[in-house]
Amino acid sequence: MNDKHIVSSFDRDLEGIQAQIMKMGGMVERAIADAARSLETRDEELAEDVRRADAAIDALEEQVNEEAALVIARRAPAASDLRLVLTVIKISASLERIGDYAKNIAKRTAVLSAMTPVNGSPSALRRMAREVEEMLKDVLDAYIQRDAALAREVIRRDEDVDQMYNAIFREFLTFMMEDARNITPCMHLHFIAKNTERMGDLVTSIAEQVIYLVTGEMPDEPRPKGDKTSTDPSIAPTS
Repeated sequence: MNDKHIVSSFDRDLEGIQAQIMKMGGMVERAIADAARSLETRDEELAEDVRRADAAIDALEEQVNEEAALVIARRAPAASDLRLVLTVIKISASLERIGDYAKNIAKRTAVLSAMTPVNGSPSALRRMAREVEEMLKDVLDAYIQRDAALAREVIRRDEDVDQMYNAIFREFLTFMMEDARNITPCMHLHFIAKNTERMGDLVTSIAEQVIYLVTGEMPDEPRPKGDKTSTDPSIAPTS
């Protein structure tokens, strides 16, 4: 086998893996949007679709990891190509976790559908989810275009998501203090808000990987964090 054929085959392997990443990213974007819409409209069937679709996202991550490992084993890629393969593995892991958070949100729809709506909260949560969805779309564009500047802009926008979360959190506290009947639904809604905020953090992690892919270095500036509330370690994605 000549060197030209080896290079061509390697390039096809990389293109195939990157196509899977983009497919996975599109599925996760849809999961975020559908989870938020199911909450706002109390659409339990749509929420169930999100939960079922998560299995396909998980399967794609496994496929990406397997194919990336094969590329490393078979091709012994040079430093720049190895960086691409390792970046793909990390991006797929972040996408899978975002999908888990979207599934967690969808799980709450049936519970909240049986409760009295809390004034305006689902709409506010959907706006927050829409911002995360747009960030994810942009960071995937940054990855394909190798655009470090766009990736840095996505990192900056995570502070906007944190500020949305802070505002929603304060609203929930007010609702709970005004009427004890709001406590249970607000606890569920806070869980959703925190999951959405953490999806934004994972999109930021993808942006950092894009910067690493383009420049060879992780960004050295600290992440802008606008979340001033206490963190709750019990809120984590479930498989």
